[in-house]
Amino acid sequence: MSIRDLERRRFISAAGIAPSPCIALAADASSRCYFRLPNAQPAQLLMDMEPDSPDLSAYILISHYLNNIGLSAPRVLRSNSATGLTLIDDFGTQTYTSALANGHDETTLYELAVDALVTLHSAQHVPHELPTYDMAALISEVELFLHWYLPELKQGATKFGQQFIQRWQEALSDVAQRRDALVLRDYHVDNLMIIPERIGTAACGLLDFQDALIGSRAYDLMSLCQDARRDLSDGLEQHLITRYLNAMPEINHPQFLSDYWLLAAQRHTKVAGIFERLARRDGKYQYLRHQPRVVRLLRQALEQANLQAITNLLDQHFPHWEIVGLPIKQSA
Repeated sequence: MSIRDLERRRFISAAGIAPSPCIALAADASSRCYFRLPNAQPAQLLMDMEPDSPDLSAYILISHYLNNIGLSAPRVLRSNSATGLTLIDDFGTQTYTSALANGHDETTLYELAVDALVTLHSAQHVPHELPTYDMAALISEVELFLHWYLPELKQGATKFGQQFIQRWQEALSDVAQRRDALVLRDYHVDNLMIIPERIGTAACGLLDFQDALIGSRAYDLMSLCQDARRDLSDGLEQHLITRYLNAMPEINHPQFLSDYWLLAAQRHTKVAGIFERLARRDGKYQYLRHQPRVVRLLRQALEQANLQAITNLLDQHFPHWEIVGLPIKQSA
């Protein structure tokens, strides 16, 4: 038994839970890990992250906020920042991903997720103590594309890298000022759950929100509808956008749609880099199966957001950048 195993057992025992073998849950793209506790009543999970991680204080803050506005996020039941161990609510096993695989109606599930966003974005106050989704944050994500999707290119060391970042800074100058809403950032089917005993938008369980920032309200709807992991049925994306906008008549709809496609292009640029990093650095090669979809979505979003300058730059220097799996070489 490892030292970490002993720390987990001591933490669980101190909470009055018999430390029978924990059931490790499937790993995600993060460094955190989760364990189901068979003897816990009510049902609880053990969340294990780095000791003294700032993610823990953010998790506690955001969980409290989401539950206070009527949404469902796992509550923190016991935590120890020094060890990075936390007990949280266990919402069960019915993620949106598993529900869709088992034949649940796609439109109904996605409409509930959109309605949850309406609840989130209708809240009178946002937790302003959280960082903002500002230019520095947006550009640091874009740079992942240079570092990992185009690995032989060192950002800033070539004319291309400098131009690429400059054009993104110009494109993002307006949306980087948005402070409309709490942005959960990874709002997609793997991080949403069905809680059948709850009603309304509380029936949609929210996971993986500790990296939330304050930014544009368009981001999470885009993350839901422009999913790197699955294709939505034809027409569903537009239906969901219309549903959201009909529920939010007070916002600037043209600005929202402009933000939507701009942030889609930015997110897909980031995700293409992240999936390559997960494979090459962390050995999580399963994420590479999503890359053809990510690159297709990126091309579409660049066109919808009128980011022709960025598209032209990519096409000129890396004419085969869209061919996933082909070594990408810079043209002369």
